[in-house]
Amino acid sequence: MRAYSLLFPAALVAALTVTAAAQAPAAPPGDYAPADIAYGARIYDAQCTTCHGANGDAVGGVNLRSGTFRHAITDQDLTRVILGGIPGTGMQAFKFDQAEIAGIVAYLRNMNAVDRGSTSVGDAARGQTLFEGKGGCARCHRVGAVGSRVAPDLSEIGALRSAGSLIRSITEPTSQMMPINRPVRAVLRDGKVINGRRLNEDTYTVQLIDDQERLLSLDKSDLREYTIATTSPMPSFKSTFSTAELADLVAYLLSLKGR
Repeated sequence: MRAYSLLFPAALVAALTVTAAAQAPAAPPGDYAPADIAYGARIYDAQCTTCHGANGDAVGGVNLRSGTFRHAITDQDLTRVILGGIPGTGMQAFKFDQAEIAGIVAYLRNMNAVDRGSTSVGDAARGQTLFEGKGGCARCHRVGAVGSRVAPDLSEIGALRSAGSLIRSITEPTSQMMPINRPVRAVLRDGKVINGRRLNEDTYTVQLIDDQERLLSLDKSDLREYTIATTSPMPSFKSTFSTAELADLVAYLLSLKGR
């Protein structure tokens, strides 16, 4: 029996990458990463100051810096109000992606305490240079038509992951590793070893992309050994990048919206 077969890559990789990224672990309720607060501050400046003002008190009877909101108690309430608007008022609905809404909620929750002078989103152009140069990220990751498919495609990562999650992915990769994207080691009955990244799995088969960037489908009945790793093969870049460089790299990743 043939143990594996090559698959058509484009559609499967795109679909599975988006699904996996959407399942990225979220920060605990009330835990707002500085990177999310800084990103949210930039979004607030661009989208909210026209009505609410820089200090959040330009609308009569509304003071966003107070931390108390007339139509929202939980973060979920805030998200609903921001994305849905408030009928009969001047509060319109906004179309924010997952990363943007995480940022704006984080900023609103910390608006009365954050030091705007200390918040920095970073420079996306410098971040791209770090991504392609010092970090060597394209050796494993792909953006658009450039880079490798060995690690998850990052072309849409800026719409799917919050700034805080991206920081943790860079500095503590294992903490943000999604189950479906875990590294696997498969040994066929003839002893051939296949190392790769899991893309999909059911009772009888597993689909993966191997370290040669080939999409494979393996029948579990043809495997002598099958191991799923619990740690990420991606190294931590905590000591590689300075704080400013991390901010630049995250700014670049946040700019990758797939459009």
